[in-house]
Amino acid sequence: MPTFSVPGAELDVELSDEGGHPVVQLHGLTSSRHRDRLMALDLGRGLSGTRLLRYDARGHGHSSGRAVPEDYRWPVLADDLLRLLDHWFPGEQVHGVGPSMGTGTLLHAAVRDPGRFVGLTLLVPATAWDTRAAKADTYRRNAAVIEEQGLGAFLGADLAVPRPPATVGTPETVPDVSEHLLPSLFRGAALSDLPAPAEIAGIDVPTTVLAWIDDPAHPVSTAEALVELLPKATLEVAGTPADLARWPSILCEDVARHG
Repeated sequence: MPTFSVPGAELDVELSDEGGHPVVQLHGLTSSRHRDRLMALDLGRGLSGTRLLRYDARGHGHSSGRAVPEDYRWPVLADDLLRLLDHWFPGEQVHGVGPSMGTGTLLHAAVRDPGRFVGLTLLVPATAWDTRAAKADTYRRNAAVIEEQGLGAFLGADLAVPRPPATVGTPETVPDVSEHLLPSLFRGAALSDLPAPAEIAGIDVPTTVLAWIDDPAHPVSTAEALVELLPKATLEVAGTPADLARWPSILCEDVARHG
């Protein structure tokens, strides 16, 4: 796979070029292209006739990174994304799709460069604004547990957390991140939040927000708040694996409509 240099990291990049509209797909915190595929969050698998750019964020999967928490703040990840788009799709409008941290990255990038995106498909947006502080505390505790007790102690607690009902049947997965970087990733997430509501209200592109129920780390309340703020947004909420299985077709519809 080709790599792409950004300050402090080499990003592992994959382009599926079938011609047609450019699409960029991101992933969530501690995940990767590979892990999102296992978790049924690789919505791009249903696309055809597009130029689909997938990549592992810095410190994740096959991309390198430094043990510097500030490197993993969402505005820094948005810088990485915009550099990638300038290189792979110069001067073109792109459809963006991604879950959780990927949603945060896309929204920061869209605030910074509003003309870059023709549409967005945002999956399971994470805690934000009023709900972010408590989650940030959890991330900092996770980092301390890994440093003081090792990765096994963190995984034992993490895998014991009930999974959202929409994900029943997908395999158990572990972070696709090296143990020495994982504390920095969590601390970077603790330093991150979505853009201010007033900034999000200025993202004037068609947007689909996809959420699922019973996941405190990705509450439906964040998805609902985004739909209220974004001028051209719709919301779909998954409660079952069958609902989740529809998401790739929703992305196909979004790309066809906005492309």
